[in-house]
Amino acid sequence: MSIAVRHATTTWNGSLTAGTGTFGSTSSGALDGQQVTWASRTEAPGAKSSPEELLAAAHSSCFSMALALTLGEHNAPPERLVVTSEVTLDPIDGVPTITTSRISVRAHVPGVDAATFASIVDEAARLCPVSRLFAGAKITVDAKLED
Repeated sequence: MSIAVRHATTTWNGSLTAGTGTFGSTSSGALDGQQVTWASRTEAPGAKSSPEELLAAAHSSCFSMALALTLGEHNAPPERLVVTSEVTLDPIDGVPTITTSRISVRAHVPGVDAATFASIVDEAARLCPVSRLFAGAKITVDAKLED
């Protein structure tokens, strides 16, 4: 049985460069009405989203949860985690390809030293379902403890 199933529907009108996509039906409704365009994907966002932005949001939130869980399992619950994902779309052999997700973690975790934290971050990286989805992409994690 699945842990969770979510859905999103995009309606696209027009050509790639002149057209617009609109999220119509999403599980939570949070994205309903949000627009995506080729220009918002490859140039300036202009208050529109892109698949890469959505993937970055998915990866940063998933990694946050995996790290919070893993820290808790090591009896070191975090006071604060700030996780950023930067997803990159690059041309590979002339085809747009999502190639990387760079994760940056800044964490306040009392009582945890840098070596222990690095080990726990590695464990969380293996646990994160979105990281596993991106298995063919290069994923880097820069994690630092803060005072």
